[in-house]
Amino acid sequence: MVWPSASVTYAFFQSERRPGVFWPPLFLPFTFRVLTSSTLTLKSFSTLDGHGIKLLARAGIEPIVISGRDSPALRYRVAELGIAHAACGVAHKLPAAERMLAALGIGWDAVAAMGDDWPDLPLLARAAFACAPPDAHAEVRAIAHHVTRAPAGQGAVRECCDLLLIAAGRYAGLLDAGLGTLDAAP
Repeated sequence: MVWPSASVTYAFFQSERRPGVFWPPLFLPFTFRVLTSSTLTLKSFSTLDGHGIKLLARAGIEPIVISGRDSPALRYRVAELGIAHAACGVAHKLPAAERMLAALGIGWDAVAAMGDDWPDLPLLARAAFACAPPDAHAEVRAIAHHVTRAPAGQGAVRECCDLLLIAAGRYAGLLDAGLGTLDAAP
């Protein structure tokens, strides 16, 4: 399989962007599993993914979470990342997503979404840009505009975040700002 390059994805975004608007204004990394790796007793979170979510917020792209699962670890991580809009333990994700979008005044044409299994399909099919990790179900990968190289819970969300930042024209500025802090005195 040939992986889509960032430049190909960037071209997709450029053709869809509206002048003067950072596109898309909303990113939904829908599934708990996309954000985490887990066993029965341990939940681990990717620092790469978390930093990507924070960068999106800095760029004016609102991250929200809709998860079929609920746990104290997930709620803690959502709070830690400053995600203001989250729905946990949702059996049917589409109605929850539509309520959030209506409350935010955003249509599906301005949504980038990420998911990995059948419950995410209604959301991914409606989103203007759909991402999936490489270990997502085949039906999810089939409708995704981009399949990440990084697996779920190990940088897949960050990869998608970086693509969104490139598309919004904010990646280079955020990187330059980050590089400036590396030389700062302790």
